[in-house]
Amino acid sequence: NVQEHPRGLRVASVIPKSPAQRAGLQPGDLIVAVNGRSIAGRPSAYSTSLIQGRPGTEVTLSLMRDGRRFARTIRRAKVSVPVVSSRLRESGGTKLAAVALASFTSGAHGELRAAIDRRLKQGAKGIVLDLRGNGGGLLDEAVLVGSIFIPEGTIVSTKGRSRPRRVFKAVGSSISTKVPVVVLVDRGSASAAEIVAGALQDRKRAEVVGTRTFGKGVFQEIEELDNGGALDITVGEYFLPSGRNIGGGGVKTGAGIQPDVRASDNLRTKRDEALDAALRRLAGKTR
Repeated sequence: NVQEHPRGLRVASVIPKSPAQRAGLQPGDLIVAVNGRSIAGRPSAYSTSLIQGRPGTEVTLSLMRDGRRFARTIRRAKVSVPVVSSRLRESGGTKLAAVALASFTSGAHGELRAAIDRRLKQGAKGIVLDLRGNGGGLLDEAVLVGSIFIPEGTIVSTKGRSRPRRVFKAVGSSISTKVPVVVLVDRGSASAAEIVAGALQDRKRAEVVGTRTFGKGVFQEIEELDNGGALDITVGEYFLPSGRNIGGGGVKTGAGIQPDVRASDNLRTKRDEALDAALRRLAGKTR
C-alpha cells in the first residue's frame, strides 16, 4: 500500500512474503524513481502503473530512507491481497473489532458481514471499519456494505446529464444500530469507499476518523469498441444522503470526506497511530 507524496510514493504498508518485503522495502520508505525515471509530482495511478508489470519481470526502484538514497530491484510476482481482514483489539478494557476492507469487488459485502458477525460473537462491543487505501470498486457493493450498518433509507443517489436521478436505499438486514461504529479513512480512500464513509457520517451512524479522502464524485461506464478496445466514459455523479457531492464538480477532484476526528499514521513507527485513535474513539462510545 502506497500514498501519494510530492516527491513520489510513500510506502504505507508492505504485504508479508511479497516481492516488496523480500527486497527489503519498509513502511515509511519514499519511492522517488522507477527504472531511473523520476515520479516526483506524478499522480499515484501513473507511478504505480510504472511499478506494476508481468510476473517474472524486474523493476528497479530508487528510494529514500532516513535521508539516504538507495535502489532495490524487485522481481514482480502475482500478489493476492485479502479483500477482508479482521482482528480483535482492546482499548480501555473493552474488546473491539478492527475490520479492514481492501476493495469493493463482487461479493465483498458478504465477506465483510461474515467477519463482522464472527467478531461480534467473540465479544466485540464496537467496530472500526478500516477503509484506508481502499480505492473503491462496484457501486452495488458500496450500497450493500452501507446496508450492513444502516437499516433503512438512502445510502447514495446518482445523476447524470442524460440520466435521471436514481436513489439507492439500504437493503437486507443490518447489524444492531446499538453497536457503535467508527470509519477509518485516508487520502487513498476513494469512490465507493467515500460513498460508505459519507453515508455513515451523513446518517449519524458512525464517526469518521483519519484524514480527508480522495474526492472522487463521479462514476463511469465501459463501452466496448468494434476494434476490441473499450472506452471508460464518465456518465454521472453520485451524491450522499445529505445531497453533497464529494467531487469537485464533473471529473474534478473535490474536498472528499472530511473526518470528524483527525488522525494520521506515522509511517516511521511500527505502531498504527491512526488505528489507535479510531479504537480510542470507539471505546469511548461503548461506555
